[in-house]
Amino acid sequence: MTAPIPRDIPDLPAVPRVPTLLPSPVPATAVLPRVHRPYTAVYRLLVALLAVAGVTIDLVLGSPVRVLSYFAIQSNLLLALVFAIEARRAWTARRPLPSALTGATLLYITITGLVYHVFLAGTSTPFSMTGDTAPLTGWQWISNQILHTAVPFAALLNWLVLTAPGRLHLRQAATWLLYPLAYLTFSLVRGELILPGAPGRYLYPFLDVDLHGYKHVLGNALLLGLAFYALAVLLVALDHARPNPVRHRAKTGFRLQPPVG
Repeated sequence: MTAPIPRDIPDLPAVPRVPTLLPSPVPATAVLPRVHRPYTAVYRLLVALLAVAGVTIDLVLGSPVRVLSYFAIQSNLLLALVFAIEARRAWTARRPLPSALTGATLLYITITGLVYHVFLAGTSTPFSMTGDTAPLTGWQWISNQILHTAVPFAALLNWLVLTAPGRLHLRQAATWLLYPLAYLTFSLVRGELILPGAPGRYLYPFLDVDLHGYKHVLGNALLLGLAFYALAVLLVALDHARPNPVRHRAKTGFRLQPPVG
């Protein structure tokens, strides 16, 4: 004989739910200690000061407005600013600047060195800036070598020896060309605002509309733009192929094990 079932059954207490564990990404600084790099900081600061010195010499010797209009001057000033910030970050063991910025800076300063030595410095090229003029001497020669040779070489050395590889990406290459395109527009607009026949109306021979006409100038700009994009792609490819010169093996006190299963 079974017991009668009571009419009023008290509510059972609710079973507490197991809280869902939200994913919590572990920052790299919790696993690896920050690395203080004083020698890298000093090197980058010296390169930044060298670029500033070259620009300062040109500003003292020439017209500041015209000097600041050159691509070489602008690329050196950008590099000086970026390297100064990077030097502070290396000294204080902070993360480097975004690769989109550092890669663009590397591309522009490399363009400065290559365009000068391939097109402008040689006496046999149709765009030579030294064939019909007296060779530079004194402080002008010093600043010219700083801005077009020493600083670009130092920037490439910093990239190859003092930075980790694999940070540049192919999707960034096209955006890096926005500044050269903007500079082309600036150069042509600047030339239109200056009276025809005025000295220094166009800063670079391959952009001289008076000498070549717009058709040839735009053709030169297109060829240079394609060459700049190929150079950007080459820098990205080399960045992923080169070895890592700044690998640090820091002791963290424990070792992360791979998951089982």
